[in-house]
Amino acid sequence: MFNSLSDRLTETFKNLRGKGRLSEADIDGTVREIRRALLDADVAVPVVRGFVAQVKERALGAEVSESLNPGQQVVKIVNEELVGILGGETRRLNLAKNPPTVIMLAGLQGAGKTTLAGKLAKHLKAEGHTPMLVACDLQRPNAVKQLQINGERAGVPVYAPHPGVSSEFDTPTGDPVAVARDGVAEAKAKLHDIVIVDTAGRLGVDTEMMAQAANIRAAINPDEVLFVIDAMIGQDAVNTAQAFHEGVDFTGVVLSKLDGDARGGAALSVASVTGKPVMFASTGENLDDFEIFHPDRMASRILDMGDVLTLIEQAEKNWDKGEAERMAKKFADQEDFTLDDFLAQMAQIKKMGSMKKLLGMMPGAQISRQQLEQFDERQIDRVEAIVRSMTPHERVAPKIINGSRRARIAKGSGVSVSEVNQMLERFGEAQKMMKKMAAGGGIPGMPGAGKGAARKAKAKGKGKKQKYGNPAKAAQAELEAKNKKAAAPSGAAFGAGANQDFDPSSLNLPAGFEKYLGKK
Repeated sequence: MFNSLSDRLTETFKNLRGKGRLSEADIDGTVREIRRALLDADVAVPVVRGFVAQVKERALGAEVSESLNPGQQVVKIVNEELVGILGGETRRLNLAKNPPTVIMLAGLQGAGKTTLAGKLAKHLKAEGHTPMLVACDLQRPNAVKQLQINGERAGVPVYAPHPGVSSEFDTPTGDPVAVARDGVAEAKAKLHDIVIVDTAGRLGVDTEMMAQAANIRAAINPDEVLFVIDAMIGQDAVNTAQAFHEGVDFTGVVLSKLDGDARGGAALSVASVTGKPVMFASTGENLDDFEIFHPDRMASRILDMGDVLTLIEQAEKNWDKGEAERMAKKFADQEDFTLDDFLAQMAQIKKMGSMKKLLGMMPGAQISRQQLEQFDERQIDRVEAIVRSMTPHERVAPKIINGSRRARIAKGSGVSVSEVNQMLERFGEAQKMMKKMAAGGGIPGMPGAGKGAARKAKAKGKGKKQKYGNPAKAAQAELEAKNKKAAAPSGAAFGAGANQDFDPSSLNLPAGFEKYLGKK
């Protein structure tokens, strides 16, 4: 979404690197490029003016002129101002003191409200709530059916007393206001702690839609009214948001289709113009493509600083703890990393979502933007097919995979032999790296990593001699240490003393092996 803006800002900040002092001309040029980048990204003009004025004022102040690294200080100022126009801080749902908490969704038709209702329900269920969906969109064809399917996928019940219309030529039946009111009563009776009401949208802002939304709001008195807006609609997002703010008075914003290739101006404009925070972001078609909106993390993504915190949260949420413990034990015991382990790790990564999205959260993703865009998600499926076409023995001992086996694997997985060769070669490199790391050698290419670990282990093995301030105490401790050393058993390395009798027949050894254990 923010690729173009991110590229422009990163390029602008490159000109500030290495400068010990920034002149007013340097700051004016930087601010000018920032203004152009924001306007090209479809950010609302009033927002751009306020943002640029604040950045320039701070950049010309003492915090930059007195800084040891003025270039980095300007980046810090831009980052802080971006966080400000994105809402400042993360805003959570306000839950009702007396359940159920009622959440109403509003927005234009096509903004993704019905899909978002399923995503939000699944997200809240994962947090331990018992949500229920209410189908109040009786005018869009098959809207009720779509919500029922999303509810089934999310494992959440749907209150839908009316089927709605199946085509644009049907006449809507049922009263959306009555459905909303009855849905809240049903949730209360069945002890659901959250109700999500999906309302109808239109192709444009009109008085009829606003009147219906206002009537539903008055009937159910929601705790939260979430305005769902398509992040790809650009400048028109501001006008639409203002109209809904006046007509429905929403409490928060949800940005949908944030994974699109539009310029992202809506995300940077709506919070600043309406004064309402962006609370959630929808980033795909699957119900799991949903996240809490963190202004600071989004600003870091835009400035190519990455979003490691979200990456960690997704890993914690999707990673199988049992599998992680198994791999940690295997790593500690220096066991071989097999293709079965490789397959299990790939399955864990796939649970976290799109690889492009995950790689885009890494700091410095801009550097390989072109490679990232050209990355084929299906490559992971092809690698998985190659491994699954191997026998169990081949996965444990890939060195036995000769030419004929490779041809069989390629045929079974529907790929070429060269792709099988490339996969095995990359796996061999990964296996070597895992062995080196498990042995305490550190990551290959990282000088000093293994030596540091070895030094720590050596230092840990050495016991520190305790010092005493009292000479009598010190002498007593030294005498006790000598007596302990003299009393320690000597002889065999396995703990048996030299003067102890050893009976080879007590061990389960092969016949005739006893002669090698005879005493000298």
